[in-house]
Amino acid sequence: MNLSIGIVGLPNVGKSTLFNALVKGNLAEASNYAFTTIDPNVGVVEVPDERLAELAEIEKSGKIVPATVKFVDIAGLIRGAHKGEGLGNQFLSHIREVDAIAMVVRDFRDDKIVHVENKIDPKSDIETVLTELALADLGSIEKKKSEIEKLARSGDKKSKKILEAIEKILQALESGKPASTANLSEEEKDLIREFNLLTIKPIIYVFNVDESNCSENPADLVEEYELADFVGKDQTIVISAKIESELANLSDDERKEFLRDFGLDESGLERLIKLSYKTLGLITFLTAGEMEARAWTAERGAKAPEAAGKIHGDFEKRFIKAEVVGYDDFVKFDGWNSAKEAGKVRIEGKDYVVKDGDVVYFRHG
Repeated sequence: MNLSIGIVGLPNVGKSTLFNALVKGNLAEASNYAFTTIDPNVGVVEVPDERLAELAEIEKSGKIVPATVKFVDIAGLIRGAHKGEGLGNQFLSHIREVDAIAMVVRDFRDDKIVHVENKIDPKSDIETVLTELALADLGSIEKKKSEIEKLARSGDKKSKKILEAIEKILQALESGKPASTANLSEEEKDLIREFNLLTIKPIIYVFNVDESNCSENPADLVEEYELADFVGKDQTIVISAKIESELANLSDDERKEFLRDFGLDESGLERLIKLSYKTLGLITFLTAGEMEARAWTAERGAKAPEAAGKIHGDFEKRFIKAEVVGYDDFVKFDGWNSAKEAGKVRIEGKDYVVKDGDVVYFRHG
């Protein structure tokens, strides 16, 4: 699956600077004025995974193919975006196309970079963006309601169920809460998926801080700015876009030393991707052989045939069985053959739930 994350926020909070650092290039223009980004910039980033190099060495693989994440740098939102202010309608449509939202929140001080509201106030910034997303959803869902009501009155059973879901969503939005809090059943979530609501998407809050604060605990910022009512501590991450920009041009050894100087074990990119996987409920399973060592992304809870389908649709349709060994055992016993001799390779059927770090060989018709 191709995971996509939209980088959003108010103008001049460091979105494009962070995006350029993530994709290790200057694809997005970063300037000190609002609406520098109009058309979204898109960059595909490899997911760091040290396990692949180990697998490739053991299996003498010809190449390494990591999983990827697509980042979309979306123009800054302002108050009134839901009504079209600041090209708001165009920007909101870009957000509808991504799987998750990374909301960049400015928490750095720089007199040379103008804040669109002339103050550094993370709580106010977050509330502004969330309000615009909610108002956009409210307008969208009210239009859908009119259409669905006509079908429901004609006796269409599916439309009646959709209408019940819409009522739950409206109740949440009208009380100032996102659609994700509407307590929808799994069936209702599937029924309204085509509406592509903004506030039902998972949100990661990225605090863009000064270099001196890059190792700060995100939970402390949630407490400091009194955000606990609408921002979960496990939804937040602290990044210095300036540091990430400098890291982008360093070798691996230089990067490690640079991070140690700031008291960090890993880059902001690595932490953001890990949090994105967790937020979206994703796992990585692995394949390894002479041709390649490769990482694949699947939803947590995916069964073997579904995971096989990530490799090729026919693998899912013609699934027979899966040979599975945990990554640690694969490395410990030096590959497939020795792991099989040690009894560590399991034969799993259609009901097997694939786990993160599974090394898998799918057999199919």
